[in-house]
Amino acid sequence: MAETVTPAVQEPPPASTRRERRGWYLYDWANSAFQTTVITVFLGPFLTTVTELAAGCELGADSCDGYVRPLGIRVAAGSYYPYLISLSVFLTVFVLPVVGAIADRSAHKKRLLAGAAFTGAGATIAMAFVTGERYLLGGALFLIANIAFGAAVVVYNSFLPQLGGPDERDGISSRGWAIGYLGGGLLLALNLVAVSLLGEEGNPQRSLDLARWSIVSAGVWWAVFTLVPLRWLRERPTAAALAGGGNVLTDGFRQLGRTLREIKAYPLTLFFLLAFLVYNDGIQTVITLASQYGTEELKLEQSTLIVTILLVQFLAFGGALLLGALARRIGAWKTVLLSLALWTGVIVAAFRLPAEAPLPFMLLGAAIGLVLGGSQALSRSLFSQLIPAGKEGEYYGFYEISDKGTSWLGPLAFGLVFQLTASYRVGLVSLLIFFVVGFALLAAVPIRRAIIAAGNTPPRVL
Repeated sequence: MAETVTPAVQEPPPASTRRERRGWYLYDWANSAFQTTVITVFLGPFLTTVTELAAGCELGADSCDGYVRPLGIRVAAGSYYPYLISLSVFLTVFVLPVVGAIADRSAHKKRLLAGAAFTGAGATIAMAFVTGERYLLGGALFLIANIAFGAAVVVYNSFLPQLGGPDERDGISSRGWAIGYLGGGLLLALNLVAVSLLGEEGNPQRSLDLARWSIVSAGVWWAVFTLVPLRWLRERPTAAALAGGGNVLTDGFRQLGRTLREIKAYPLTLFFLLAFLVYNDGIQTVITLASQYGTEELKLEQSTLIVTILLVQFLAFGGALLLGALARRIGAWKTVLLSLALWTGVIVAAFRLPAEAPLPFMLLGAAIGLVLGGSQALSRSLFSQLIPAGKEGEYYGFYEISDKGTSWLGPLAFGLVFQLTASYRVGLVSLLIFFVVGFALLAAVPIRRAIIAAGNTPPRVL
């Protein structure tokens, strides 16, 4: 008698507890300090100033066309930081998918999260030693911290599909982003108080020192609050992890090789990933280079930039929840498309901002805050629907190539345009292409069919 073959049915994830979800949210609270205080506000101007000192520029000069020569390569001081961002992402292309594959094969994902998070936090704290003209040390520490940051987020994101079903993930992801904005905003507020109370008018060295210690504070915050999710999250090993029987590292590399060969079986997932890599590269470039644009092109004070980013953080908390609620009504896919249209308007408005005018810059920051969190949180949850079961870490490894702080092409384009034109405004306009092309690519994805093709159940509304 012939045996009847029953098609495999995807098992729903075990019910997660409220404590477990809160633990997951709190890692966003922990690592958002690095994204906000370090990447968005302080590191760009700080490392650019250190690089200008190494190029022979005077501290406090309004502008500097000096050059440094890391490894014998002639680099404009103003382009050094954008180039570093691009280099860090180039390196993560090789690192993050491997980290994801190892996470899928490991029964101890929390250990991986701890290793990556504490490495990144340690490198951030070591920025205390970037004094004088040590721009190379600052660049090396940034590379370590940013790659470790991305590796930790890969492991962190891989928990999301295990915390809720298809109709719950938009809300879980949005709450995580919202909590992250609160955490990042709170530390930034504390740094704002420190800069206001301890800064001295006409003393650029004091400003540089305050920026350095603000960066260090983010590393301490990141390390301390990572202890909470490490305690509250539960290990939920995949079937491959439970099977065991091999070395996790070598098995991870082998599994990654198999996934790269088999990934063509999910062309719609790849198409969505391509769209995300394009439009989120633009978003991340705006976030990463906003403070450098404000100080170098718009000639705004550091306190103005911090207040603006603080405004962005707290409005992004509400924006993430607001767009999450909108997604429940019209679907995450349509909501992300709407946010990209708004991002295009943000770039045009930023190009037209007058110099030395804090209020328009702050108003633009408010607009960014309303669309920032939702566009990223909903992209993350939408992608979770497109991942074949058991390969969350690997796929989020590819996803993270253009997630928090790891944009590549945008900073590269920005840096090249600045080196050719010496204009930050022209560099900013080059970012429009990322939002326009990203919108077109995302609009072309048949999202419901893509979810079904990955073997998952689509949410009720898309």
